[in-house]
Amino acid sequence: MEHTTTFSIGNEGREVFWNAQHFEPILFLLTAVALAIFAYGVYRRWQMWKAMGKSEIRWDNIGQRIKLLLQDGLLQVKTWRDPYPGIMHGLIFFGFFVLLFGAIFDAGEFHITEPLFNWSFLRGNFYLGFSFLMEVFGLCVLIGILLALFRRYVLKPERLGYKGKPDNTADDAIALLLIAGIIITGFVIESLRIYVTNPSWEVWSFAGWTLSHAFTGMDYNTAKILHKISWWTHTFIALGFIAYIPYSRLLHIITTSANHFLSNLKPAGSLEPIRDFETAESFGVGKLEDFTWKQIFDADACTRCGRCQDGCPAYLSGKPLSPKKMVQDIKTFWLEKAPAAIKAKVAAAAAAGDAAAAPEKALVGEVIDLHELWACTNCMYCMEHCSASIEHVPKIVNMRQYKVLTEADFAPELQLTYRNMENNSNPWGIGSHLRGDWAKELGVKTLAEDPNVEYLFYVGCSGSFDDRGKKISIAFAKILQAAGVSFGILGNEEGCCGDSAMRGGNEYLFQALAQANIAVMNGYGVKKIITACPHGYNALKKDYPNFDGKYEVYHHTEIIANLLAQGKITLKNPVSGVFTYHDSCFLGRYNEIYQQPRQILKAIPGMKLVEMDRNLNKSFCCGAGGARMWMEEDIGDRINNMRTDQAIAVKADTVAVACPFCLTMLSDGIKDKQMSEKMVALDIAEIVLKSMGMEEVKAPVDVCAT
Repeated sequence: MEHTTTFSIGNEGREVFWNAQHFEPILFLLTAVALAIFAYGVYRRWQMWKAMGKSEIRWDNIGQRIKLLLQDGLLQVKTWRDPYPGIMHGLIFFGFFVLLFGAIFDAGEFHITEPLFNWSFLRGNFYLGFSFLMEVFGLCVLIGILLALFRRYVLKPERLGYKGKPDNTADDAIALLLIAGIIITGFVIESLRIYVTNPSWEVWSFAGWTLSHAFTGMDYNTAKILHKISWWTHTFIALGFIAYIPYSRLLHIITTSANHFLSNLKPAGSLEPIRDFETAESFGVGKLEDFTWKQIFDADACTRCGRCQDGCPAYLSGKPLSPKKMVQDIKTFWLEKAPAAIKAKVAAAAAAGDAAAAPEKALVGEVIDLHELWACTNCMYCMEHCSASIEHVPKIVNMRQYKVLTEADFAPELQLTYRNMENNSNPWGIGSHLRGDWAKELGVKTLAEDPNVEYLFYVGCSGSFDDRGKKISIAFAKILQAAGVSFGILGNEEGCCGDSAMRGGNEYLFQALAQANIAVMNGYGVKKIITACPHGYNALKKDYPNFDGKYEVYHHTEIIANLLAQGKITLKNPVSGVFTYHDSCFLGRYNEIYQQPRQILKAIPGMKLVEMDRNLNKSFCCGAGGARMWMEEDIGDRINNMRTDQAIAVKADTVAVACPFCLTMLSDGIKDKQMSEKMVALDIAEIVLKSMGMEEVKAPVDVCAT
């Protein structure tokens, strides 16, 4: 048989439906069927999405939401943060996106320009460039699939499983193989066409051109038959892929993108306050229906990538909590309950029977184990690193609220802590009249004595009662005095910020404490506040505004960094040794204060600063957040000891911190590791005071146990 050529030299291009000219009607019919199956699947999922959950507005500020959709949905910014899976997913996503666009462009070329006009885009140099790009992105997808298969089935990283058990399903393999099948058959079709038609310019389609040499010597009729078989194979795989999307993990193409659009636009870590204490019969989330529709939708957007689990201190220390597992357990429960909820909305008469047949497991206690619920430190690593914008921490706090406020079922240690907060406005239960005693020798005035100051130094419970915390308060007050900063304290008028109560589920107590503080502060006309505790800093900055407590809130590292920059304090004395800085979760991930502490430490002469392996937004929690400061840690390893090990690994002799909770936890870790002779934990204010050459004031005798 003679070799055929579709186009003459100088008119580079190809026939879109070469060797398949009469297949169009069947192709369009099958495409319509695939799209109908796809549409029905999305419709059924839509019914499930709206079947359960309380109302919540997530479509305000459209401009910002579109920006997030483009940034994290289209450009995949969050996915790229982790190199291997980021590159892997990027190759698949962007490659497939470009190929899909190319296929649409290709089909449009044939069905629009050909019948209506005598010109075409896919000719000449444009066609050559188009062909080259399609080859490149086709190979990108194939490489991405191979990387994904190698990672999931050979490397088997811990994050893709749970407690050492792989989390692979048939759906995972089918999704990858469908995409691989589309690309491979596409290249086979192209190579057979090039082999038969043999145009010289198809060298630009370098992958198909190279593969075409594998058919050398084959009869052209046989090659054309193989081409038709491959063409239909490719078509069925591609249409099957489309139809399969709503019924598989591939649905995350839709749900994850939508979840980026539906992101919480409030400050990171903000919690929605309970507003109906007077009328509600229950509080928090005790059953699936108590979640908002967005909180349930979160579960369907989860891709099970395990990034949240990869840095979760509870999971890594051997606790039963895995943020990924928790979200997937909620999703499984939702998939069980949603069909009955849909039927109940369609036919009220049948609802009773259907609802009775639905699984009646308890969300809190059975679906989500109580050990999981209370293991969370609220460190927000999961939310910071989730590539699907899922909000794990609010769900946990909401379920804790149910256990605390509705069932009064929580740890005995927290019962004592909350009672102390109620009676004396501090977790230790020490008399509130002693709150300002630490400042007596320094001449620091209270606002009752002089309200005409620029800043309120909100000291907090640790800085007022804990021996180590008092040293931080003294050091920072001396720095402010040396810099000539106008400030005062509230003394015995100050109360607990309530952070531990709020994050431990006792929202009622938090609001009582917050409103008491706000009444005092507003009474003095407070505008600017400085705190040395990131927990108080975050609560005053983000949660107090919900109750008319609107202030400019600064952390003491921000103030110290500014004083250094303005030349109001001078660090003249060298401080020798190897220092490492521990990023507090509530300072770093919650408020993005990463550089100011490091700028301060780098400004201290003689200091050698090294970074722990987990630092900045991947820092490892000390274990005290989320009310865990006041609870026993009796499952797995101690989180503070694990963090101490990380400091020991970089041979640091001083761990610099900017949080009194972190100071307590790391000091305890140093003791537990029997490193007290070689290592110490110090607050940045203490280190700065030493470098300033100022005489250190001894703290009062400790009156509380930490």
